[in-house]
Amino acid sequence: MTATEARTSPGPGTRRPLRAGPPAKARLRRAATPWLFLAPALLLFLYFKFIPMVQAVRMSFEEVRPFLGNTYVGGANYAEIAGSSDFGAAVWHTVVLAMATTAGSIVLGLALALLLEGQTRSLWFVRSAIFLPVVTAMAVVAEVWRVMYYPAEGGALNSVLSVFGLGPSEFLNSPDSSLASIAFVGVWRGAPYDMMIFLAGLAGVDRVLYEASAVDGASRFRRIWHVTLPGLRPVFAILLTLAAIRGLRIFTEVFLLTNGGPDGSTEVLLTLTYKLGLERNELGVAAAGTVLLFLVLLVLTVASRLRRREAR
Repeated sequence: MTATEARTSPGPGTRRPLRAGPPAKARLRRAATPWLFLAPALLLFLYFKFIPMVQAVRMSFEEVRPFLGNTYVGGANYAEIAGSSDFGAAVWHTVVLAMATTAGSIVLGLALALLLEGQTRSLWFVRSAIFLPVVTAMAVVAEVWRVMYYPAEGGALNSVLSVFGLGPSEFLNSPDSSLASIAFVGVWRGAPYDMMIFLAGLAGVDRVLYEASAVDGASRFRRIWHVTLPGLRPVFAILLTLAAIRGLRIFTEVFLLTNGGPDGSTEVLLTLTYKLGLERNELGVAAAGTVLLFLVLLVLTVASRLRRREAR
């Protein structure tokens, strides 16, 4: 070691000087920059979503009397809507629709994803065509299905049923088939969305496992059962939560196709609260119904998140 190196190199007992971090202003500016970009959207959410949510919770404890002043009634609104027979039927219809649309959209979405998986250039067109129901306005979708569900023998679906010696069916006009008809529309519209998430999940499945199972002589069905489905377990957890929430919040399809009829056979929770609030002017009772639905969705979301955390 030279004399110069001996003078410049620190000894074993000396500490090297710590590098100074960025100044406080720079750190504050770096942390505040994303929030500045998010500020316009957050203000819109605050004004149009969060403030109305707080007001709805407050209204659920009041008898709402426009222009006369609200009166605090405590839990009377919750007791009234929970003890209503219409509420019980609406909850049952909502749960049935949620379960049917969730199961149907996931099964059909997985089948479509398995059929359309690959890197072929022409697949983008097929995927885009299948995804169209998701981005199409629900008003347009409802009108198209209303025409297809035309109950006469010359209707589109009844003409297909007649080929197999079935029908004609009244579809939306019959209490026996109206709920199933709406569930079919929900599956048709939700399956492409689930398909895209499944395609993203399939891209993460290890291809070496497919090759190893093929070498071992496993059939295509066994490869799907023992390789694909276990690899898609996190995707199933996410989709079950999203589809269940989407099913419990169903409103537009029912409102546009049947408006809860015939004879209340398709009345769901949101159409019931809509009628209570805007047709019967019972805004406090309607607010109580929406708060109950919010609590159910909150519990479902938190439970799903905790379950995924335990799985990790």
